[in-house]
Amino acid sequence: MRFKFVRTLLVLALLGNIIVWHRIWRLFSAQNTLRLLTPSIVTPDPSQKFHRRLSRLVTVVIRQFETFENDVTSTVESVLTFFPTIPILIVSNELPYPPLELDFANESMRNVKLINLQPEFNKSYDERNPLFYIRTKYVLFLPDGSRLSTKQIMQETVSQATKLGVVSVPVGSVTLNCVNLDVKVREWSLKFSYTTGNECDGINGKHATMLETKLLKKLTDPFLLPFTDALYIQTTALGAKIHMLSNCRFNEGKSLYKTQQSLWKVQQLYQSRERSMFEKLGIKKVIRASNSIEWYGCSRESNRCFGSVVNGIPSYLYQNRYTPPCCLSGLRKVAHHVFDKLEEVGIRFWLESGSLLGAMRNGDILPWDHEVQIGVNRDDLERSPWLIKAMNKPIADNHGFVWEKATEGEFFKVQYSKVNHLTVNILPFYARNGSMVKDAWFLNNKDFPEQFLHPMSSIEFAGRQVPCPNNIRDFLELKYFRGVIENPELPGKISYQEFVHEKLIFHSN
Repeated sequence: MRFKFVRTLLVLALLGNIIVWHRIWRLFSAQNTLRLLTPSIVTPDPSQKFHRRLSRLVTVVIRQFETFENDVTSTVESVLTFFPTIPILIVSNELPYPPLELDFANESMRNVKLINLQPEFNKSYDERNPLFYIRTKYVLFLPDGSRLSTKQIMQETVSQATKLGVVSVPVGSVTLNCVNLDVKVREWSLKFSYTTGNECDGINGKHATMLETKLLKKLTDPFLLPFTDALYIQTTALGAKIHMLSNCRFNEGKSLYKTQQSLWKVQQLYQSRERSMFEKLGIKKVIRASNSIEWYGCSRESNRCFGSVVNGIPSYLYQNRYTPPCCLSGLRKVAHHVFDKLEEVGIRFWLESGSLLGAMRNGDILPWDHEVQIGVNRDDLERSPWLIKAMNKPIADNHGFVWEKATEGEFFKVQYSKVNHLTVNILPFYARNGSMVKDAWFLNNKDFPEQFLHPMSSIEFAGRQVPCPNNIRDFLELKYFRGVIENPELPGKISYQEFVHEKLIFHSN
């Protein structure tokens, strides 16, 4: 009996030792992992191990360079001097020519890779995708013509990125400017403004940027040019902030673009890339820091931003976006022109349906509407020479607006131009037995009691006073449903509340 008791004690002691040693092993493993991820608090490692630790944490990406004049070779060599095993990706929209003076066959370049984003035969999508090669937790975007001064600058940058998220480090003696980016994806618009402080949406001035790879993978087009402009627009859309570091900086490398010809070429490339970037990201209205407005959508000389409307639902609503601002601007111009022409000849008109609803809600076109609707007294139509001419065939007036009789029913359309078909609908009603009625079905316009037009009222719409029915709430609830002003429906019976709270995705067009 005593022998069994002693054997039991020995087994329990052995199990206890195993548990204690397992806990000690896990404690040391956790401490080693913490030291790896927080380099600012580690004790100095031997020199030969230092670069290996950071090489497992950071991939350096060189994206900002021109093929016709660059300092990429020296920039790469500067990084390899301090971190011989760190992964380096050189990303270009086309194969650089003249070729970069880098010997990729050399053993010292085994972790340096040139990635041509342009499709080419015998190259898979993954082989052309920089993200395929990034295995580290962080990415450092290093601009062309940069130099590492010490190993500690990389360590400090990683340390700050661990604490703050996205960080920027100035290159050379440049003073960085903090930029606010008001990115309204649903409204297709972007507004720039300068601000003070170290937490920004974007950065102006030559700098390096470090961020986590998992954030980079969330962006719709992370390597889009111009860089870093496109990067910051996308990170802002995700709610990420850039933190400027002032206690460290990279050194400046070779001075580039010193001739007028090369400088002009760089400026032209930037403008071309910026326009392409806005088009790809679906940004059609840009407000600069000077408050000047630039349009990157449709114009009077181009097609409108959306095609034919099927079942009353414009294509942009399927993208969970409002009417492009360039289209809204064009619609206002068409509406003002029609108002002027109807008033000139004394035609009685009023805002109808969705346009009246927009006037009640915000004094303008509904942000999702693709046309303006006007009711007119049918007995007055012959007062307008343009409506008379339009009965036979489409006619462009002296200002280039096109008047035509609709093929869908007994109403008229006025379009922005022969090319751009942004439209104001003119809907004829006439009095019968105390009601205003129409001869044909069109749009969502029901008959209504004549008393709504006696007397007429007026309302602010698209920057001017426009005639409208009296008792607007009753009029709209007759046309639609009770409570429509507060809770309107978008085309396709989409609830406004559901639409505005729908999760928004940054689409790349």
